[in-house]
Amino acid sequence: MTTVNRPLDDDGHVCGIDTAMEVIGGKWKVLILWALREGPERRFGELRRMVPGVTEKVLASHLREMEADGIVRRVSYDEVPPRVEYGLTKDGLRLNDALEPLAAWGRERREGDVRP
Repeated sequence: MTTVNRPLDDDGHVCGIDTAMEVIGGKWKVLILWALREGPERRFGELRRMVPGVTEKVLASHLREMEADGIVRRVSYDEVPPRVEYGLTKDGLRLNDALEPLAAWGRERREGDVRP
C-alpha cells in the first residue's frame, strides 16, 4: 500500500473525514446524535435512558462539546423546577443525515447481508 502525503489545512486536518471525526469522535457522540434525531427536543434524563451505558458525567460533557461544535442546541426554560432540553441544530441534522448510510451499512453487516 502506498502512503500519500497530503498537505494539512490551517487547522491541521488532512480531509473532511478527520474534521468530522473531531466532532463525532468516540463511541457516545454518534449514539447521542442518533437519539436526538428521534424527536424535536430531549431532556437529559431521556437521553440517558436512550443511550444505555453512558454515564451522567460523559453525557453532560459530550453535550457541552457538541453544543460548542454547533451540532446540538441547549434550551433552558425559566421555570421551577428548572427544565433544560437538547435538540439538533441544522448542522446536527445534516450530520445525522450523513450518518444514515453508515447506520445502514452497520445494520446490513449485523444481519449478515454483507458478503466478502
